[in-house]
Amino acid sequence: MTTPAIDQNTVNALNAANAVANSNNVAATEDSRTRLADNYNTFLTLLTAQLQNQDPLAPMDSTQFTQQLVQFSQVEQQIRTNEELNTLVAQYQAASAGSALSYLGRDAILASPYSTLGNQEGAKANWAYAFDKTPANVTLSVKDAAGHVVYSADGELTSGDHLFSWDGKQTNGSQAPAGVYTLVITAKDDSGATINPTITTRETILGVDFTAATPTVITQSGSHGIDSVRAILNTAS
Repeated sequence: MTTPAIDQNTVNALNAANAVANSNNVAATEDSRTRLADNYNTFLTLLTAQLQNQDPLAPMDSTQFTQQLVQFSQVEQQIRTNEELNTLVAQYQAASAGSALSYLGRDAILASPYSTLGNQEGAKANWAYAFDKTPANVTLSVKDAAGHVVYSADGELTSGDHLFSWDGKQTNGSQAPAGVYTLVITAKDDSGATINPTITTRETILGVDFTAATPTVITQSGSHGIDSVRAILNTAS
């Protein structure tokens, strides 16, 4: 009995499985490596059976056999590559954790619309915002935790960096309670097109959370991804 040669569809299927495994995110890497190993074993079984059951009067074409050996080698290399990627991911996570721990107790500039209004006398919530081009009109709106606008004002009509401090006085004249507030900026240019600003705030990093794949830093306003940290400052600054 002659076993048919491994056709191109089988080879393509193996390549597709490899590509899928290679493109999965970090959380699915181990599962992808397992599935790739299964494909590797299946490929080995098929190739071995093919060699054992060749028709002596019509042996496998040498070119086709060479191509299959190349595919066999590529699958094996892919498994090894995934193992090395797992090692690199682990090293990256360890490095990220070390960097995040060094931020404890220090002031940071965060890409965040959130700021905290304290309860002490003279407390203010502070933000910085910037435009990459000159706006024609700018409205600054401060929202409370429930999403209600408690204060509105006109913003700066120039490009570049600007500071905004809010003393907690609401539009109706009453004093807002201490808590976390959100700055929302609506800006448009002369043609009426929306301009998206960059909003940052300065807060002290009080803790670091390692429960996710990448660390998050904890401030008075909440948790922020490590990628939101724009700068670390001396606490005396």
